Amino acid sequence: MSVDMRTYLAHVELANPITTAAGCAGSGAELAQFFDVSRLGAVVTRSITMAPRAGRPTPRLAETPSGLLTAVGLQGPGVDAFLAAELPRLAERGARAVVSIAGGSVAEYTALARRLADAPGVTAVEVNLSCPNVADLGRVFARDPAASAEVVAAVRATMRYDVPVVAKLAPDAADIVAVARACVDGGADALALINTPLGMAIDVDTMRPALAAGTGGLSGPAVRPLAVRCLWQVHAALPGVPLVGMGGVSTGRDALELVLAGACAVAVGTALFHDPYAGLRVLRELEDLLKERGFERFADAVGLAHRPPGAAPRHRTDLEESPL
Repeated sequence: MSVDMRTYLAHVELANPITTAAGCAGSGAELAQFFDVSRLGAVVTRSITMAPRAGRPTPRLAETPSGLLTAVGLQGPGVDAFLAAELPRLAERGARAVVSIAGGSVAEYTALARRLADAPGVTAVEVNLSCPNVADLGRVFARDPAASAEVVAAVRATMRYDVPVVAKLAPDAADIVAVARACVDGGADALALINTPLGMAIDVDTMRPALAAGTGGLSGPAVRPLAVRCLWQVHAALPGVPLVGMGGVSTGRDALELVLAGACAVAVGTALFHDPYAGLRVLRELEDLLKERGFERFADAVGLAHRPPGAAPRHRTDLEESPL
């Protein structure tokens, strides 16, 4: 018997819990040449900015043991080109599009939300909070609960009521639960975690930093324990809030670990660079693992590691009634 793999991102039903991670599949066109992207639960776009961005100078990528350092700098065509070409292409393919947005000020995030508010084909908006706040000496929004909440509140007030707003959190915040609470208080319908922690590598042959920018975001298997820890802490504190888990997922077992920690959806990112079919493979492996363990519904595994052995599964209606 097959497992019911449906899940919910806030009030929006997804056919399955596997999505792409922002920045790892462009806006879906790269993967569409290999398979039907509508087979994924959702496609999360690269982070969209108001104006076109050329990104950071090269080299932008550096391999490390069990991980990848990246400093791309939010390269992209800007929101006008995205709305004119990239979003319609996703809609034509029947994909559920989660649009990631990034800005340097609350006003920029608000302007992006305003542009997306009436755009057809937007399943949800993911707010990339790992951006420097130009009004606060470049301090990253995601490390400050108040700044994160201000951005989320502005986006939530601007977006259509039926489009969930997902706040994406960084693991190097001093207190990720405090940031999570602030985002939910600000109106976030769901949370995504984790974004890439900051890392650095030095080329011992050139004796210079491996990345032109010096530092970059670390992704890949090395960060999965960070993701599990953050998901565990946030789900324990906010059990009724939908969580999208990501960080080092390359197999179904990796995905199941994040689900047991509290994720109701799982994003596949860096693995796509060497295996464009990784999302579908992870989905198949996850379903097989659930079937082997006697699950009839994916939802029954979400957050299971938090519950005492033998406890009844928590259904979506139970979570909706849970106090935050």
